[in-house]
Amino acid sequence: MQTRSKSGISKKKSFATSTTIDYLQTEPPTYTIASKFPQWREAMASEFAAPSTTTYLAIARLVAKGFHQQAGVDFAETFSPVVKPPTVRIILSLAAQNQWSLRQLDVSNAFLHGLLKETVFMAQPLGFVDSSLPSHVCHLHKSLYGLKQAPRAWFERFTSHLLTLGFKASVADASLFILSHKSVTIYLLLYVDDIIITGNNSSAVSNIISQLSAAFELKDLGPLRYFLGLQIDYKKGGFFVHQRKYLTDLLHKFTLTDCKAASTPIATTPLLTSTSTELLSDPTPYRSLVGALQYATFTRPDITFAVNRVCQFMHKPSPAHLVAAKRILRYLKGTLDRGILFQPGPFALTAFTDADWAGDPCDRRSTSGIIVFLGNNPITWLAKKQHTVSRSSTEAEYRSLASGAAELSWIRQVLCDLGLFLPSAPLIWCDNTSALALASNPVFHGRTKHIEVDYHFIRERVVRGDLKLQFISTEDQLADVFTKALPSPRFHRLCSKLLICSTDHQFEGG
Repeated sequence: MQTRSKSGISKKKSFATSTTIDYLQTEPPTYTIASKFPQWREAMASEFAAPSTTTYLAIARLVAKGFHQQAGVDFAETFSPVVKPPTVRIILSLAAQNQWSLRQLDVSNAFLHGLLKETVFMAQPLGFVDSSLPSHVCHLHKSLYGLKQAPRAWFERFTSHLLTLGFKASVADASLFILSHKSVTIYLLLYVDDIIITGNNSSAVSNIISQLSAAFELKDLGPLRYFLGLQIDYKKGGFFVHQRKYLTDLLHKFTLTDCKAASTPIATTPLLTSTSTELLSDPTPYRSLVGALQYATFTRPDITFAVNRVCQFMHKPSPAHLVAAKRILRYLKGTLDRGILFQPGPFALTAFTDADWAGDPCDRRSTSGIIVFLGNNPITWLAKKQHTVSRSSTEAEYRSLASGAAELSWIRQVLCDLGLFLPSAPLIWCDNTSALALASNPVFHGRTKHIEVDYHFIRERVVRGDLKLQFISTEDQLADVFTKALPSPRFHRLCSKLLICSTDHQFEGG
């Protein structure tokens, strides 16, 4: 064999030239690299001297190595509540009902305001070791980013300050605060460092913002426009809430911006199962997509059932499951202009409950579907597989009734915390006459013995007048969209009662 080397033929090796990284535009990966640039040295010195300040050239942050912490030694409780999605929708609905303005605030460096209860020590940061005491460590009095208890410490600090201003925390949602003084009513929602505030007196709201600004480094972002991925467009008499930007970014992330739109989020056949032996070699993209779709249900009840189905295969997803998850994205591609319109309406709670009996072909468990309206506005919905197998459609429907009643009880508690009381009992619409008869009549026998707890839960509320039950035909049952995959005509008919299209209405502002 004659090779090039034997023939005296040589070729000069070419090496790829290394690309120079601009560390003024890109965050340096280590302190050693950052210390070579005066801008970063200045930013680090500024952060170390006063952690709440930054420079315009570079932003540095002093972060503790929380992964070195030990439970019971330098941290105890770490849980920090955040406001629940139904609570946000309730406040939006009430603001639309009363035509209140919505203001948005942001707390800068929120975690640095928290006070530590535990004894926490930290090694002196690189580049800032005290030359006279090089073997000493820092004793922290306030929390730093990176500490496991930092979110909880911040929440406790902020809520304690709100209490001094006259606010009271809601019993039903710890991140909802209410100020009620004489004729002034103010509601405040907290999600980590993002705040929504509204009320019936604009000057009182502005006064509260000023008081909060005196205690914390606060940014007043003006009217609520963009909150946690939600976009709020203003219409005369209401708010149109959607997630167009979030969904567009999601399509771009998964390279589906040019895909063909699907007519429904989930196909009626074949049914998704976990029996496939062919699994995805890397389930991470699937899990990332499904997790992102879960957040999309904040304003898109039409994809709730489809997302619930693909969530059930996170442990062992197959290619078929990935196709199903991408179908949801393809459906969203064609419906980016859909959202929820919060508008004035009657002050009443109405719920629709339904169940798909033994709908799962693998374990024959049923799926409950629930949606609750405050006036004309949908404020909470869910599609959830029941915990046990139901022996009859009546039992499956009755379990959904019980779940709907529990959801209504929680919403009534939220309204009670807000100082609001319903003029009439909430109404639940159900399309199963046997379940309604069981709930409304003192009939109890062997075939219903195993649902005794749900039976008494519903019966007690019906007898006390806390709940009213009514029959509705299956054709008009809105909760049907949360229990099973539906044919396109029926799916779109039901969704038209839940969502609106942005092009159907004229909006104010940008």
